[in-house]
Amino acid sequence: MVMENESAVSEFVLVGFPGLPPRLYNLVSMIAFFIFNISLYANGIVIVVIIMNVHLHKPMYVIIANLALSDLLMDIITLPKILAKYWFGDNSISFHACFLQMFFVHYLSSLDSFIIMLMAIDRYVAICKPLRYFSIISNGLMANICCVFWFTAAIIGMSITVLGAKLPFCGPNKVKSYFCSLTPVAVLACADSAPNRRNGFIIAMFVHLVPLSFIIFSYIMIIKTIRSKTGSETWQKAFYTCATHLFVVGMYYFPRLMVYTYNQVQLIPNADLNVLLICLYTFVPHFASPIVYCLRTQDIKQTLVKAFKKKFNS
Repeated sequence: MVMENESAVSEFVLVGFPGLPPRLYNLVSMIAFFIFNISLYANGIVIVVIIMNVHLHKPMYVIIANLALSDLLMDIITLPKILAKYWFGDNSISFHACFLQMFFVHYLSSLDSFIIMLMAIDRYVAICKPLRYFSIISNGLMANICCVFWFTAAIIGMSITVLGAKLPFCGPNKVKSYFCSLTPVAVLACADSAPNRRNGFIIAMFVHLVPLSFIIFSYIMIIKTIRSKTGSETWQKAFYTCATHLFVVGMYYFPRLMVYTYNQVQLIPNADLNVLLICLYTFVPHFASPIVYCLRTQDIKQTLVKAFKKKFNS
């Protein structure tokens, strides 16, 4: 698909923060290195622990493992290039690699949205309908739904990438971002990219607003159920858990929706703020999710404690 648009550009340059002073390059690179390592180890440990321990083969952990895998892949695809830019001065990416990265960025972003929605629905059933939970939710059902989401998100990622790949590129090649996604790449086209960006915006709004609606509904019902049983310590813990979950949901959706919206209407034409928000919603949830969803989960905490004790005692 990319081969047929007869573009003269052979590579793109990832600018990152356009206005970032050189004296802050080391700081940004260390932050990226820190986030990459935390995400790599935290999500990797979560996946291995869930796979290796049979007692964790439960619907909620099936969802968590899929979310961890999606976040891990996203960081592997994007963060090493940021480190290469600041450590080795390598800020270029080939034309075809840019669109391949674009596919995975939109693919995995869409997948995260679907999985976070599924997690909220799972918590809704567990808290609001606890006696019917195991008759409604099962490992097989969650695994099948996750497979459908992986496939559906791939179609969405391909559709958005095609919108960018159909455009001709013959002039500017500096992408004002740390990775290739539709809008910062499409604005470099030497043809009118507004219809393509508008179609991408419509797809993105559907992919994120529909799951967000289910998430908001689920947590409204959860909070109503919890408030009716505030005398119980168990329900107080459930409320605190939901609050931490909502933090990750907020970090994932709201900065993202802000960026998508003002990139369409040009309300805030500040490239540095745009990149900051992109980094905020892309990377922060990836190392926050294992802590919020997993390390605050009693089963995983006990499994990790037992594993460490066994290792130190051996």
